[in-house]
Amino acid sequence: MRGDDLIQGAMFSYVDLNSRVPTIHPLRPLKQAVDTILAAMSPQFQARYACTGRPSISPERLLRALLLQVLYTIRSERLLVEQLDYNLLFRWFVGLGIDDPIWDHSTFSANRDRLLEQTLLREFFDRKYPEASIYRRRWTVTKLIDSLLSEFSHACSPPARFRCQPAR
Repeated sequence: MRGDDLIQGAMFSYVDLNSRVPTIHPLRPLKQAVDTILAAMSPQFQARYACTGRPSISPERLLRALLLQVLYTIRSERLLVEQLDYNLLFRWFVGLGIDDPIWDHSTFSANRDRLLEQTLLREFFDRKYPEASIYRRRWTVTKLIDSLLSEFSHACSPPARFRCQPAR
C-alpha cells in the first residue's frame, strides 16, 4: 500500500545538531580549536561590552560566522544569514540551536564592524596564528585567510585509504 505524502511541521524538535554532523567532518577539529581560543578571549569580550542594556549578538558567534563566510566564500552578510537560517551545519558551527532565531543581516554587519574596530578580530587570529603577531608587517589578512583555507582544505582531503589509486 502506498503511503501518504503528508507534510506536517513538527510541534517539538528534539534534534541534537552535534549528532547530525559526521564525526569525520573537517569542521569538527576547527570548531574545537576556535572554541578553545574564544573561551580564552571571553574576559576580553566581557570587558568591551556593557553590563546593562539589551543583549547583543554574542561576539563568539559573530567570529564563528565570519570564519564560515571565509571558508565557504559566501559573498555577503545577507547570504551568510540566509545560510545560517537553514543550514544545520552552519548552525552547529556558530552555536545556534535548531529553533534559535537568526539575526538580521544589518545587525550582523553593525556588530561585525564593532569587532573590526576594536582589534578583537586581530587578537583572535594572533591566538590562532601566533607567528602573525611576530611578523605583523609581513602578514596581511589575506595571508591569514589563505593559511586558514589551506588548513581547512587539508582537513577536507580524504584519508589515504579512500584516495583514488592510479590505474596500472
